[in-house]
Amino acid sequence: MPRISEIDPEKLQGDSLEIFHRYVSQYGPFENQAKIFAQRPPALRHIMGLLLELQKEAVLPTRYLEIALVTVSKINACEYCVAHHGPRMTRQGFDVDAFDQLLEDEVPGFDEIDLLVRDYAIEVTNNFQYVRDEIFEKLRIHFNEGQIFELTLRIALCGFFNRVNDVLQISMENGVVEDLVSVGGTLNGLSSIAPG
Repeated sequence: MPRISEIDPEKLQGDSLEIFHRYVSQYGPFENQAKIFAQRPPALRHIMGLLLELQKEAVLPTRYLEIALVTVSKINACEYCVAHHGPRMTRQGFDVDAFDQLLEDEVPGFDEIDLLVRDYAIEVTNNFQYVRDEIFEKLRIHFNEGQIFELTLRIALCGFFNRVNDVLQISMENGVVEDLVSVGGTLNGLSSIAPG
């Protein structure tokens, strides 16, 4: 049960109601999260609206986005985000071993670019003030500056979502964990990898 009340979406008006419905129907099964964000309609409109716009533009390939989001969420031990994004990552052509071993040195099925994205997500999450130029040189080989910016934005925004979801104890939607299990994923061990 969340620490603050979920807002009935029918109490929303105008753009807030429209974005709420688009977010839960187009972005994914994040209804409980959207009901919490509805406590502040400007946050719902602008943050969820941003995610919808970025998804529509698809500047950053979904494969790399999901690697980054699951990496950050595993580092932060956010069950909500791991459960929601784990199946999305595996549906990008990875098997469950890649999901399970994402934070290991070697990840089954990952190529050089996948590992680069994973490593960049770790750096932005754990060492953001010490990220070196070398990783940007590698990123520039595979991504344009707009993609690098979006990757950085989405990594940082994922950390924000991890914190909001966990601090406010946003409830998992029905079927989300079952979807993760259906692709062979599990939430086991998340608390053991959380930073101490």
